[in-house]
Amino acid sequence: MEHRRNIDVIVETIAFAGKRVVDVGCGDGSLARHLARQGATVLGVECSPRQLAKARAAQPVAGVTIVAGVGQALPCPDAFADVVVFFNSLHHVPAAFMAPALAEAARVLVPGGVVYLSEPLPEGLFFAAVRPVDDETAVRAQALAAIQGAAAQGLEPAGEIRYVHTLKMDSYEAFRERIVSANAEREARFATLDTAMRALFAANATRTADGAYAFEQPMRINLLRKP
Repeated sequence: MEHRRNIDVIVETIAFAGKRVVDVGCGDGSLARHLARQGATVLGVECSPRQLAKARAAQPVAGVTIVAGVGQALPCPDAFADVVVFFNSLHHVPAAFMAPALAEAARVLVPGGVVYLSEPLPEGLFFAAVRPVDDETAVRAQALAAIQGAAAQGLEPAGEIRYVHTLKMDSYEAFRERIVSANAEREARFATLDTAMRALFAANATRTADGAYAFEQPMRINLLRKP
């Protein structure tokens, strides 16, 4: 597969200037801020207190609002957005709520609006390094099944893109923080498996010329459209 950066793929796929966007599971808000710099007005929705604190502590960018919320009950009215983004977040929604989250995306979209779903594939060295802490094989399969069944939520397929994204981190500690921030339950598992996780990180990462640690992550983008 072609090597591309996540951040490039999304802005090359959708023209965000003048669009109203809901970023579901916005994490630390970095994507929301990036899309606002492309001319979008972005509502970032996040349920993790740890991630919300990071998003709210970041330097504000005009056009970005960060709120607490969940994908299956989006805090915005009908026909509110031109684009709904699930950036590596649908598989974090509890399985029973994945289809309702897509139904919510359809509800808040204007007719002709698009859902952009970025999901890491359950393969590759990064997946192998994280797997002992949280094996996401099942939840990623459930997310794909929800996407494939999105017609029941009022959404139709509008394309798929696959590529390889390179994740870069400065240290094992940065790797650990990245994984724990998405799910606080992983923190205790990291502590229990500290020696093994450090060994997996070292064995699976590639050291780059600038001293960082890199992992290749295969990605799948699904586009859905509200008729």
